[in-house]
Amino acid sequence: MAVPVEQLRRRKARDWSPGHGSPPRPERDPAGCPAHLRAGTFWLTRIVLLRALAFVYFVAFLVAFHQNKQLIGDRGLLPCKAYLKSVQQHFQGRVSWDAVSYAPTILWLLDWSHMDSNLDALALLGLGISFFILVTGCANMVLMAVLWVLYMSLVNVGQIWMGVPASGNRVPGDFLVPSLDSVSTAQEDTPSPDRSVGLSVADFQNHARSRPDQDPGGPMLAGPHLHGLPLRDTAGAQPRGLLPAPLSMVGPSLRDTQQPLPGAGGTLLHLPRTADVHPPWRPADPVPGPGCMVRQTVNLALGVLVAWLSIPVVLNLLSPKQVMNTSFSPLRIVNTYGAFGSITRERTEVILQGTASPNASAPDAVWEDYEFKCKPGDLRRRPCLISPYHHRLDWLMWFAAFQTYEQHEWVIHLAGKLLANDAKALSLLALNPFADRAPPRWVRGEHYRYKFSRPGGPHAADGKWWIRKRIGPYFPPLSLRDLKGYFRSREWPYPELE
Repeated sequence: MAVPVEQLRRRKARDWSPGHGSPPRPERDPAGCPAHLRAGTFWLTRIVLLRALAFVYFVAFLVAFHQNKQLIGDRGLLPCKAYLKSVQQHFQGRVSWDAVSYAPTILWLLDWSHMDSNLDALALLGLGISFFILVTGCANMVLMAVLWVLYMSLVNVGQIWMGVPASGNRVPGDFLVPSLDSVSTAQEDTPSPDRSVGLSVADFQNHARSRPDQDPGGPMLAGPHLHGLPLRDTAGAQPRGLLPAPLSMVGPSLRDTQQPLPGAGGTLLHLPRTADVHPPWRPADPVPGPGCMVRQTVNLALGVLVAWLSIPVVLNLLSPKQVMNTSFSPLRIVNTYGAFGSITRERTEVILQGTASPNASAPDAVWEDYEFKCKPGDLRRRPCLISPYHHRLDWLMWFAAFQTYEQHEWVIHLAGKLLANDAKALSLLALNPFADRAPPRWVRGEHYRYKFSRPGGPHAADGKWWIRKRIGPYFPPLSLRDLKGYFRSREWPYPELE
């Protein structure tokens, strides 16, 4: 006759005591699910959230590594070194607290003589940390805070390249994410005579030594120094998960993502479910310790800070003249975001063209188009699918088409680099019609209106995805000699012929 599972579980609990081998393995509950998969653990939610955020960070830092040197590097279209110097001059020519708070970035602390190396270092460090979290699913408050600081340091010197909704508004949501990695446990079921919710430090260390295979989220990463923690009987002093006030108001789902334990030593631990350990005693009611009170104070302060910073956001929301896509603090913790109210059937585009003709006005001058990696150009090239990768130059070329080149001076800087066949700038383009030959003598910008060809129509039958109509010139033909004074007045490095 089979012995009931509940009786076997009670026998195992009586036969086992702390410090004598491994505790019994968890049985399946009546529903047929292992103990660590039952409702209330939320380990899967937390791992998915961390890995999803790590993936977004990884792509963002990958884009920064591939494009920052061409956009904001030493010889970029809008050098961040010149931007930081202008901020410094605005605040009386020195690196003061006002300058740092206006543009918070780690670059203030680094040597500006090799800005390309600095930008690559920040991007590579972010890539490494985000890749680790993406692969392992392990993170703690320190790692998530470092990712936020690294990306904020790039955004605050990215200028227009990161000032549009696709990039600049990534940072605020990440500010609160490190708080999700507080020391916490999942909500347990109501204690029964066979289960206890109290664990001492000794129990935790015994579990860490003997049961490294029970972490449902992956391998346990426990530093050896944690096994040497001084033993102190804290029976019943169960860590309580605390969430900042702003996140608590969002909903319980965020609080439920805090299952594994990030250790104080920068390691990720997993507190065993109490079904795995059956101490033979009944612990006393938990007493909040000093650490718990400190965390409560920090979380309360964080909630008050976000609420205070949100006042201008709310006032802007209620204003009849709302300002969209704007940050309201240098740390970009709060902001406004405006989605497109409607999607048009047509779009304007700036097409850059070059010619080798000595006379730009000659009727026989042959103008050849430069092709970008994603934005419309060639009528026969199908629209690209790039998400989640982001081609910042293509994106800003579309915004430039809304206005004039006087409002987007970097377009003229780009034209100057094309006149010199600059390798870094051309790496952001898909096609250079002057590759492997002399650079163009003239470059101009043409303004076109694009729309999709009708399926089954004559243009589609001819293999054309787009139909375009010329609006007029965007900027007149320019030569490298014409731009020397323009570059000098803006302290841009003069392009050197490749």
